[in-house]
Amino acid sequence: MSTILEHPKAQELLDQTEVKPNTVRRCTEHLSRFINRYLPCFYRPEQRHHAAVILKGKLTGLQRKTTEPIAIEHGLKRRPLQQFVGAGGWSDDTVLGDLRRHVDAELGEPNGALVMDGSGFPKKGTASCGVARQWCGCLGKVDNCQVGVFLGYVAERGKALIDCQLYLPEDRANDSLHRNKTYVPKAIAFQEKWRIGLELVKTSGQEVTHGWVLGDDEFGRVIELRHELRQQDERYVLDVPCNTAVRDVSAGKSARFERVDQWAARQSKKRWKKVRLPGGAKGPRAVRVLQQVMPTKDEEQRLGPTDRVVVIKTVEAQPQVWYTVSNAVKDVPVAEVVKAHGRRHGIEELLEEGKQEVGLSHYEVRSWTGWHHHMTLTMLALWFVQLERLELGKKKSGANGLDDCGNLQGVAALANAQCG
Repeated sequence: MSTILEHPKAQELLDQTEVKPNTVRRCTEHLSRFINRYLPCFYRPEQRHHAAVILKGKLTGLQRKTTEPIAIEHGLKRRPLQQFVGAGGWSDDTVLGDLRRHVDAELGEPNGALVMDGSGFPKKGTASCGVARQWCGCLGKVDNCQVGVFLGYVAERGKALIDCQLYLPEDRANDSLHRNKTYVPKAIAFQEKWRIGLELVKTSGQEVTHGWVLGDDEFGRVIELRHELRQQDERYVLDVPCNTAVRDVSAGKSARFERVDQWAARQSKKRWKKVRLPGGAKGPRAVRVLQQVMPTKDEEQRLGPTDRVVVIKTVEAQPQVWYTVSNAVKDVPVAEVVKAHGRRHGIEELLEEGKQEVGLSHYEVRSWTGWHHHMTLTMLALWFVQLERLELGKKKSGANGLDDCGNLQGVAALANAQCG
C-alpha cells in the first residue's frame, strides 16, 4: 500500500512550505487517531464514514466548508452528507460528552474556566431555525441572523469549545409554524441567553475540572445569573456595564449608589494596584487594578449581590477598562481574579478561529437538528487544531492552520486523498 508521501500532491505541498516529511506523517497520523477516537459515537457504518469525511473536509483549504464542496472534494454524492449533517439520527450529546472528557483529560485543572459567550451568524431569509432581526456581534448591529450561546473551556495549557445551543427569540419560540418547519423539539421553550448559558454550565461543567465561570457584560449584568451561580457554588468573574450602580460602604453611612465608572474615576492613585499577567511573545502584560467589596444594582435599580467589584485597566496611553464583579472570597488574591478574567478572551479567539479555519459559520442547514449537528462536528475539528497546537508547542496558528505543521489544512487534504 502506498504511503501519503507518495501521493502526487505531497511534494507540491512540501515545496510550498518548510514542512519536513516526518511532520506531515505525524500530523496525518494524529488526524487518523483523532477521528477513530470519535467514530464509536456514531451508530452505523455509513454515519462513521460521513463523520470522517466531514471532519477531514473541515480541515482542508476549501473556501467554503459546507457539505457540497466537501462531497465534491471526495468524489461523493452530496445528498447523503447533507442528510447526515441536516437530519442524521445521531446524538450531539454523545459526541460532545466524549469531547468534554477528552478536553478534561488533556487540559483539566482546578483553575480552569468555563466561559459563556454568544455569537451571531448572519443569514438571508426567514426559513432557518431561530433566524430573526437581532443583535449580531460580528456585524456590530441589529440584522437578520441566528445566534448561538457557546460554552468554552480555557486553561493554562489550552482551550476548546465544549458545548452550545441555538437561541430562539421569543416570537420564534412561540411560533408553532416556524417550530414545525424547523423541527424544534417540543421540550425546547423560550430561554434568555443567560439562562441557556447557565444550563450549559450546569450540565457540561460537571464533566470538566474548573474553578471559575466567566462571561461578558451581557451575562454579568443579569442579577439572577449571579444569584444562580452562587446557589451552585460556582465562583465567577463577570463583566458588568460601566453604568452598573455600586455603593462604597467603606466611605461610611453617607455613601450613595453611583455608577461604577464614576466611582473608579474619583479614587486616588494609591488605591490602584499594579498586577503583571502572563503574556505572549511580547512578555508580561501590566494592568492596574482597583477593588472593593460593594453592593450593586442593575440598570433597573434592582439590588444585586454584594460582590468584589474589580476594575481592570491596561497600562497604556489610551487604556482599556473592564468593570467586573466576582464572588471570590477575600483570601483569593486579586491577581488571581484578574488572571481568571483574562481567560474570558479565550472563547472569542476560539470562535474567531472556528469561523476562519474550520467553517464554523459555513452551513446551509435550516433545522434545529442540523444547526446543532453542524456545530458539534465543527467543534470537533477545532478541538483537533487545538490538540495539534499542544503537540507542537505553539500558541498561535497561522491563517490556514498551525505554523509548525506548515499548512495543517493542506496536510488534511493529503489525508483525504490517502484515506478517503
